[in-house]
This record gives sequence, C-alpha cells and structure tokens, in this order.
Amino acid sequence: MAAGPRLYNLFPLLGGSVRQWEDHLPRIAAMGFDWVYLNPFHYPGFSGSLYAVKDYYRIHDLMWDGENSLEDLLKSFCWKAGQHGLSVIMDLVINHTSKDALLAGDHPEWYLYEDDGSLRSPRAIDPADARNVTVWGDLAEINYHDPAHHDGLIGYFAEMMGHFIDCGIRGFRCDAAYLVPPEVWSRLISFARSKRNDAIFFAETLGCRLEQISSLRSAGFDYLFNSARWWDFRSPWLLEQYNSFRHIAPSIAFPESHDTERVATELERVGCTDPVLIERAYRVRYMFSAVFSSGVMIPVGFEYGFRTRLNIVHTRQEHWEWPQFDLSEYITAVNRMRAGIPVLNEEGSQRQVHVGDYALVCLLRRAQAGSSWVLSVLNTDLYHTHDAYITGLDSDVVEAREVTPGSNGEVITVGAVLRLSPGEARIFVNT
Repeated sequence: MAAGPRLYNLFPLLGGSVRQWEDHLPRIAAMGFDWVYLNPFHYPGFSGSLYAVKDYYRIHDLMWDGENSLEDLLKSFCWKAGQHGLSVIMDLVINHTSKDALLAGDHPEWYLYEDDGSLRSPRAIDPADARNVTVWGDLAEINYHDPAHHDGLIGYFAEMMGHFIDCGIRGFRCDAAYLVPPEVWSRLISFARSKRNDAIFFAETLGCRLEQISSLRSAGFDYLFNSARWWDFRSPWLLEQYNSFRHIAPSIAFPESHDTERVATELERVGCTDPVLIERAYRVRYMFSAVFSSGVMIPVGFEYGFRTRLNIVHTRQEHWEWPQFDLSEYITAVNRMRAGIPVLNEEGSQRQVHVGDYALVCLLRRAQAGSSWVLSVLNTDLYHTHDAYITGLDSDVVEAREVTPGSNGEVITVGAVLRLSPGEARIFVNT
C-alpha cells in the first residue's frame, strides 16, 4: 500500500530564514507528516508577492541567511528534512511571473500583451457575476496559447526544475495547473522523472471548471487538491466532485490553507469565541479532512489555532502567534490511524449516508478493489450531543470495528445507535 501524502505547509515568510525553517522539522515529523510543502522562496518582483517571481534562481531577502546561496541553503534544508523522514515539495509557478521578471526581459516573446503593448496581467471572472473581474496587476501572463513557444518555455522551466531537483526537491505543487496546457505539463513531468523517477506532482486546480480539470488527465499528475474545505456537510456537490476527480487522480483535502481565512477567524466572525468550542471545531475538521480523501494538508499554525491569515506579501516571522491550544498529539494520532488503513490512502467510491440528524455527517468510503470500507461519523454541532442511527447501508456493511484514536475497538452492527458528543468524530472499518 502506497501511503497517501500527509503535507505540512511551512509558509516561508512565517518561518523566517531557511536556517530557521530547519527548527520546525522535528515537530512536523513528530506529528506524522511525510511531506513539507514550501510556497515560493524565489526573489520576488516589485510587489513583494511570493507568487510574483522576478528571479527563480535567487532567494527572497527575508529567507536569506546573509551568507549562503539559495542552492546551498536548500540542499541543507532538504537533507535535514530527509534525516527526519520528510520529503520536500516546492511551488512551481510557471503560468505567470512578476512584470519586472528577468524572464520578461530575456524572452519578451514568451508573454501575452495588451493592445497598448503592455504586458497582460492574468485575471479571473466571478462565475456568479461576469462584471466582477479580478486582475493581478503585478503579474505578467506567459503565452502558452502559441505552440511555437512551447519548446522554448519547456526547455527553460525544465532546466529550472532540474536545478531544484538537484538541490533535493522531490516534488512540485503546480500553481494554477489548469492554465498551462496538459501537453506542456506532460513533457515537464516526464523530464523531472528522467532526473528523479520518484518525483511527485500535485495540481492546484481550485476554482476551475470540471472540464478544465478533466483536461489534465493526460498530463501525469499524481494528485489534485479538492474543495472539501468549503463543504457545508450537506450539499451533494462535494461527493460529486470526489467521484469525478478520483478517475483523474486522487485528491488532497485541507481544513484551511494559505489561500483561505483561518478557521478560528471564521468561527469568531459568527460569534464562536470560546476556545473550547474552537478546539472542538479544529478537531472535527482535521478528522474530516484526514478521512475524506487520499491526502491531507495543513498550513503552519493550524495545530495551534492561529487566527491571522497567511499573506503572500506581508506575513513576517514576528507574526507567529501564542497558541490557543495544541492539537499536535491529536493530529499525530489521526495521521497514524489514516496511514494504517489502506482504504484511506486510495480513492474508491464514496457516498453520504443519511442518519436522521442534520448535525451528523456519515460517509461510507470503499476500497478501489476488494471489500474493505471505512465508515466515518461526525457531529458538526459544537454545542450538543447527537445520536446517529446507522441504517440504510449497503448489504455487505453489517459489522464494524472502531479505530478512532483513543477508542477501545468497539464493534457495532447495522441498526446500532451511536452517541456522539459535541464536535466528536468516530471512524469504523469493516471487521
């Protein structure tokens, strides 16, 4: 059984210099994560945004130790991560660069332009209101529309990827993957695997249409990121997405990310300010993310209930917060549980089971082959206890053993009533 990835996003601006990132490695490994994901650490353009890269081969000033090169720092970090059983992936941002990027000066023919001759910025149209258009004015969009440019672009980015593979990077999170043609990704992925046959690729596809994701089927991605973080625990769309995605590539769920508000902030906005309740919410959201799909990811600070949203321009090391709580032991136990259950490390079919209570979520997830399954029951109500009536399951789902961390291995049968305390999650496997 290949273990689904358990990613810890070490946001580089909050971590400080590369040397200081190394201090986090023992803690990350102890929680049972096996991947460290780094947002862009390259030298940024005039806006200071991590995702507006000016020079791919120079390190961000705030991450430099004042002495060593990016290559030496990264080699040291990847080696030390390996000593803790961790592999490192980096963001691969090749749909755009900063407008003042070195690449724009060296190869202006590789970019898109406005009618007035200025570099074109990428933009997004709100599907709910076409008049609402977001334009990223600090970015310049690379021209993948003209196949005549593909060889040059692939050669440039393949060389850059190979450089970082030589530094110890084992994989790439491909930013806005759906905006780069699948044939380009296919060639880049093939090149990376010619240098390192276990190189792994994660496609960032959030906010795009299903047909855009489907177009990546031939590209060779190992994983996609799903939208579980935005589910209301009732609507059918997430299970529809899951069952569509799994035929393209397995997916990764997360309770929050560097692109979202912190969970604590969202809870406080709706009046939930009790740290006990907030911790319950974090526990049930992490468990849900861990059992929903093949992979799971958290950003730095989730385990402590940090409130401040990570910012790709303004976050600094001094923004490290005093923990509201420490979920490290709980996350460790959940990660250990999911690593040992084959069904949770692959993506067979999954459906929602209705248990007669609006506050309860019950998911039945099956193995891709064979008769194994996992039943997850979660109480999303942070205030009240609820009873789950386990009925309406498939004919072969008769008896189950509890594997929830801290449980005693209780066996239940169909028709049993499960009592779940506020914010509790219980996980069962077939006996």
